[in-house]
Amino acid sequence: MTRPRFHLAFPVNDLAAARKFYGELLGCREGRSSANWVDFDFHEHQIVAHLAPEECASVSAGAVDGKQVPVRHFGLLLDWSDWEVLAARLKAANQDFIIDPYVRFEGEPGEQGTFFVRDPAGNALEFKTFRDEAQVFAS
Repeated sequence: MTRPRFHLAFPVNDLAAARKFYGELLGCREGRSSANWVDFDFHEHQIVAHLAPEECASVSAGAVDGKQVPVRHFGLLLDWSDWEVLAARLKAANQDFIIDPYVRFEGEPGEQGTFFVRDPAGNALEFKTFRDEAQVFAS
């Protein structure tokens, strides 16, 4: 392994729906699985959907830029063109957005695109991109 990778396990209430969302819609290759969980290759990071319907609940939100951002969420930082392609693919699939794709800090340092979606179990995902990747951790 040449770089650290994260591993994230999260609850779902339907593995078939998780396979459709993560595998078919997001294009994540499926890894190992059992009757109770399935691994996905989330851009070379390992995420695991565990069948745990009792843990699937609504997520609190906090105000950011006048929008209600889910507090508990995970996602990816993508190249700008990949972010645009994914946003277009989700729109074409009639995916509901929690927050539609938009650009924050346009023309300023830290310019970034972001959008939020929910998987079928209600887990929130954010997909972001930066015009200048050196600005990801800029303060």
